[in-house]
Amino acid sequence: MKVVILAGGLGVRLRPFTQAIPKPLLPIGEQSLLEIQIANLASSGFREIFIATNYKSEYIESFIGDGSKHGVEIVYSREREALGTCGPLSLLRDRLDEPFVMMNGDILSTIDFRRFVAHGASMEGDLTIATKQVRTPFNFGSVQGDGDRITGVEEKPDLLNEIVAGMYYMRPSVLARVPDGEYFGVDRLIREMLAEGLPVHRYRMTEYWLDIGGIDDYSQAEEAYREHFESD
Repeated sequence: MKVVILAGGLGVRLRPFTQAIPKPLLPIGEQSLLEIQIANLASSGFREIFIATNYKSEYIESFIGDGSKHGVEIVYSREREALGTCGPLSLLRDRLDEPFVMMNGDILSTIDFRRFVAHGASMEGDLTIATKQVRTPFNFGSVQGDGDRITGVEEKPDLLNEIVAGMYYMRPSVLARVPDGEYFGVDRLIREMLAEGLPVHRYRMTEYWLDIGGIDDYSQAEEAYREHFESD
């Protein structure tokens, strides 16, 4: 099974850390985020890993190497300019000749990739998205009313939302929708497929998941590493 890791982002919200180190190489516990992802993928049976890079590409290639440490083959794909969250696939069009997984390079998760892939393979459509229900604190009291009368107040209720978890099962036919050399986001891919009436499926994951987008998330990642990954 093949997987594409999107590791080309600037990591703006993680500055000043990412001014010197690309986000996928930020240390979490005893490893970098990207090493944790690669080890997890290798243990799930992935053997061919494509890493799409842009910002500080040479740092990533030098640090991660050819993948032999983890028993996988790593191929790097360099973007000359930012291509978004789906555009990098256009540079790998000839290599992705079978169903594959694409994932963001800033995710820390214990998702069962074998189950995710099996679920995607069982669907008729070309795209299956991993989703996660997240709880977001709401800092105001929520009011229920009937006309001018208040009928109830719920103090600072948490909001539950099902979000895109940044992991996708794709069939090669999806690649025909990705333009060459153009910024192209996965959100645009999804909207275009839905507009054409094509099925887009979801896999509702229940395992641990964290998007390391900002400084607070990075602090959480250290604790998550000790709980979920350190023993590995």
